[in-house]
Amino acid sequence: MRRLIPGIIMTALWVVLLLAGPAFMFWGLIVCMAGYGLHEYFRMTLNGLTGVPNWLCIAISLLPVAATIVPGNDTLLAALLVSLLGSVLLVVAFHGRSNNSLQYLYACCFGTMYISFCLAHLVLIRYLPHGVPWLLILTAVTAGGDSGAYYIGKRFGRRKLCPAISPGKTVEGAIGGITVGAMAAVGVGLILLPEKDPLLILATGILLSLVSIAGDLTESILKRSAGFKDSGSLLFGHGGVLDRIDSLLIAGPVLYFLLFFGTLL
Repeated sequence: MRRLIPGIIMTALWVVLLLAGPAFMFWGLIVCMAGYGLHEYFRMTLNGLTGVPNWLCIAISLLPVAATIVPGNDTLLAALLVSLLGSVLLVVAFHGRSNNSLQYLYACCFGTMYISFCLAHLVLIRYLPHGVPWLLILTAVTAGGDSGAYYIGKRFGRRKLCPAISPGKTVEGAIGGITVGAMAAVGVGLILLPEKDPLLILATGILLSLVSIAGDLTESILKRSAGFKDSGSLLFGHGGVLDRIDSLLIAGPVLYFLLFFGTLL
């Protein structure tokens, strides 16, 4: 219950925001999520980085997702370029304060791509036709998949999925998560997009579920390499912000490009 109740509350608030909130409010929430996620990320990857260099690093890495206040891929790509160049300039400016400037550069650039750039695609989806229903389908996939993997893995899990990366994840849990995530996608799709072929939504749900697992494992690699169990403690029973959104980070861009190239619209 310590995990279930906060999860239900957060999911419900997210759904209400998507259904009733304006696009600007959604953009603001995503920017806040990215900012705090970057804070957790740099705490893990650059533990000695504090003060002005830390805040500058977060601010520069935040540019791509912040730029989505203006719709369009061109704006996002321009902000990404500025962010990556800014990271290089930061390394040059604070070279003497870092024990490993190359690690600093790697961390800044990857954080920009992995968190800010990827989350920006959720805002871009919001701007697309039928963007809100597809975001709700994505939410159903990730929330359902996460819950399915956790509870089914806890009950039936025997074979380890990637023991070197995440010892707690099992093959049975992954299969359960994919199944629940895909079924949740079809259920939401039948309600919000009844004109769409359920088989298309099912296939999309399976693909997004698989990609969500990759996003989850990516964050597990970060935490394990840095020696952290959770990215933070902000969300009761769910760790930090990155622990909660890791499945969305890669699944969001995949869904966006499926929509952008007309596969699903």
